[in-house]
Amino acid sequence: MSSARTLAIAGLLLALATACGAFGAHALRNQLAPERLQLWDTAVRYQFFQALGLIGVGLALRGYDGGALRAAAALIVAGVVLFSGSLYALSFGAPRALGLLTPLGGLAWIGGWLLFAFAAWRH
Repeated sequence: MSSARTLAIAGLLLALATACGAFGAHALRNQLAPERLQLWDTAVRYQFFQALGLIGVGLALRGYDGGALRAAAALIVAGVVLFSGSLYALSFGAPRALGLLTPLGGLAWIGGWLLFAFAAWRH
């Protein structure tokens, strides 16, 4: 992924996290059981963290456009989809088996941040 694409995706993920956070705080507060609302809040929180980090990856890509950095960006985005996406779905009652995707998202994030560290060290 290029710097521009990475930064654009980070912006979209932040906008979506903001909307999901507001939706959870206002529309879902009285609709979901507390444990499901906690899943929703966890998904929002981690999406925010990762999207903010993705901005850093996008900025780093402006100075050094290496394969490891591009792969790191892709893994971080995939992690948001898998981790936060599965938690959003579970909060609405999706089958528990979907929860198997959540740790895969976490592993994608770990891999992405390790690739980022490798690229920064190497450069």
